[in-house]
Amino acid sequence: MELREKVAGLPAQPGVYLFQDARGTILYVGKALSLRSRVRSYFLESNWADAKTGSLVREIADVDYIVVDNEKEALALENNLIKRHKPKFNVLLRDDKTYPYIKYTAYEKRPRVYVTRRLKKDGSIYFGPYFPASLAYRLVHLIHKHFLVPSCTVDLTRAHPRPCLQFYIHRCLGPCVPGLVTEELYLQAARDVRLFLEGRRNDLARSLEERMLRASEEERYEEAAGCRDLLRTLAEMDERQKIAAASGDDTDVLAWYAEPPQVAANLFHLRGGRVVDRRDFYWEELEEFDPAEFLPSLLKQLYLEATYYPRYIHVPTEFEDRELLEEVLSESAGHRVEILNPQRGQKYAFLELVEKNAKHSFDQRFRVLKPSSAAIVEALESALGLAEPPKRIECFDISHIQGSDTVASMVVWEAGRMNKSAYRKFIIRGEAMPESADKSAGILRDDFASMRETVERRYRRLRDDSKPMPGLILIDGGIGQLHAAAQALEKLEIINQPMASIAKKEEILYVLGREDEPIVLERHSPVLHLIQQIRDETHRFAVTFHRQRRSNRLRTALTEIPGIGPRTAQKLLRRFGSLARVKQLSVEELAAEMPRGQAQRVFDGLKQESNGAPSVSP
Repeated sequence: MELREKVAGLPAQPGVYLFQDARGTILYVGKALSLRSRVRSYFLESNWADAKTGSLVREIADVDYIVVDNEKEALALENNLIKRHKPKFNVLLRDDKTYPYIKYTAYEKRPRVYVTRRLKKDGSIYFGPYFPASLAYRLVHLIHKHFLVPSCTVDLTRAHPRPCLQFYIHRCLGPCVPGLVTEELYLQAARDVRLFLEGRRNDLARSLEERMLRASEEERYEEAAGCRDLLRTLAEMDERQKIAAASGDDTDVLAWYAEPPQVAANLFHLRGGRVVDRRDFYWEELEEFDPAEFLPSLLKQLYLEATYYPRYIHVPTEFEDRELLEEVLSESAGHRVEILNPQRGQKYAFLELVEKNAKHSFDQRFRVLKPSSAAIVEALESALGLAEPPKRIECFDISHIQGSDTVASMVVWEAGRMNKSAYRKFIIRGEAMPESADKSAGILRDDFASMRETVERRYRRLRDDSKPMPGLILIDGGIGQLHAAAQALEKLEIINQPMASIAKKEEILYVLGREDEPIVLERHSPVLHLIQQIRDETHRFAVTFHRQRRSNRLRTALTEIPGIGPRTAQKLLRRFGSLARVKQLSVEELAAEMPRGQAQRVFDGLKQESNGAPSVSP
């Protein structure tokens, strides 16, 4: 059936259409109140003046569709299909910041709390999102301090011989070690945390007050004092929230600046009448920029699956689906959500301010204007989901040739620049692989062991000297190297240490604890440039150290021959490139470079060395 005939036969009902190319790849996803009318409009030549539509139609080989009951269902389905298939002709959300949630592991026998930026159907209960992002970390810190429920990755299904540092500084009840806390006491603390996160402060306060009085009557004064302190903390938090709630409505303000194919957008969050945070979005290859399509696409991806909805969303232009989107968002929110286009007054002035910020974001990302190191580090904090901007980053790399002469390097980024005085070199002490072994098959395993040894030696020294840990540990490698480094820290009982790795070639970032959520930063991202700079410096430092050691070892094999000094050895290696090549030379060939007697000694010495021990290839 011809494509035009298939289009003519589409139903005149609400639904979603999917354009495909000759290979079946989805090019574009759209919604329509009448599928037949909407899809037929693409093939009218009068619409081909739009470059984007013309390019799309030229690639369409087939069309698929899904019929739904109404336009609201079409709106939701369109958004889901765009996120799933990422069609190249749709406007796709490029987000440099996702807001964190607090994850309560209700499925665990002993629930814990974590900060996460990805929601999963794993039996956990999620609270949030929180912005500014630091709020989630402050709340989890408060939970550690007052409720003593941990966020660690320790396996609680098995007994451990001793607790970690968090127990000794009164930030954890110690459920990992038998006898430190009863099951009843831990579960009570976990229930308190859940009430706290659910916002049921009155229920929690009543429970704490009852337990405080009961503990006091039974002369368990330390437990009673703990309940009293928690009650005071809750009272203080309630007062702060009342003040903030009285000062204004929740509003999001969205604006952009575009020089196609590059676009930057800013989204400001106003809570309680004041700006609490902002988000930046960037597009690098948006060839055709149409605000009438760009704005609704962005709003749908931002809000259709949100867990929190502001009362007002201010945007710089009107668009076709505004009323429909307002209705859908209001139903999801449980209160009226209005999408407004301010034309005058204070609201319009603030919208202009957001537009100016979008222009500044555009310049920072795409022009020669380089963002400040503080701004880059803040972006790094957001991209990796760190608790705070890292003031110091330590990066590790391993260097060897076929598993031989393995060394490691550590470089340090601190206060906006590389701190070369803090660089460290490591000679790997682990047992070498047997000469008869297939070294090529064991290189990765050897890399992991070398990374474990390096990280353990570095941070054992820091721990023993009571020195602070870095804000971020960066590993040059993939998930395997990241887990090897994590095993070293676990052995040292160092927990909750921010750590990430960057895989070679793909430039994919893996964050410890969120390995199943790899981070792919855009090639223009200053965060990616910073990480690449640190990674490349680590690699350079490791390779340089490896070459120095290898060169010294090769020169030593020659200088051990009687009558051959360092200068002669260096001359031979420079002339022939490697010790293996020197071993292949005849006496006559060596005599062309040195006196014949000396050439004979080199020939005999290397022959004897080869017979007595395995030769070393470069």
